[in-house]
Amino acid sequence: MTAISPTETIRRIADVPGGAAAVGPFSQAVVANGFVFTTGQIPAITGLDDQPESFADQVRQTIRNLESVLKAAGSNLEHVVKVNTYLTDPGQLEAYNRVYAEFFSDAKPARTSVCVSLWGVSLEIECVAVVAEAGQ
Repeated sequence: MTAISPTETIRRIADVPGGAAAVGPFSQAVVANGFVFTTGQIPAITGLDDQPESFADQVRQTIRNLESVLKAAGSNLEHVVKVNTYLTDPGQLEAYNRVYAEFFSDAKPARTSVCVSLWGVSLEIECVAVVAEAGQ
């Protein structure tokens, strides 16, 4: 395992401009060694009480939130290498896959999807991405 050299830094992104505030004591993303590690994003628009009604729109909002975090960290959806998805109902997977394909049609990252119990949301998505080169 390679340690981070003294010349490399770890950058923590606590809040994303224009996004919903974090609902706990954590960073929205951490950038280290050329990678972006995001916190699980939820379908909140401005907060937990402000979410789209339909499940498809909740997926879209969650991925848009993920996009915002990646942008703040110097990356984007095209640079995502791994996605972890948490759904509250196994019956959501087909609808989730349809919307997911809208955003990840060409650059398909590795993905894990599991069904869990969440607090006040129907899904959560986190990812690992490569930091984009300047201009990408």
